Amino acid sequence: MDLSSLGKGIIALGVALILIGGLVWVLGKTGLPLGRLPGDIRIEGERVSCYAPIVTMIILSVVLTVVLNVVIRLLNR
Repeated sequence: MDLSSLGKGIIALGVALILIGGLVWVLGKTGLPLGRLPGDIRIEGERVSCYAPIVTMIILSVVLTVVLNVVIRLLNR
């Protein structure tokens, strides 16, 4: 692998991270209750807290699976 293709890969990764960050920022502004859904587990003690957003992870997994399948099917045409 030459440095030119490595540089292009790093730039593509950076652009993807910027787009994902922008999407997360916009979704945060909409007031969606992601992370606060029923089924998300939060345990708080005196000195320790544990948070497991199980339902949020399931919903995001299903949505991303559908989106990626649609994109892959469109690209394979």
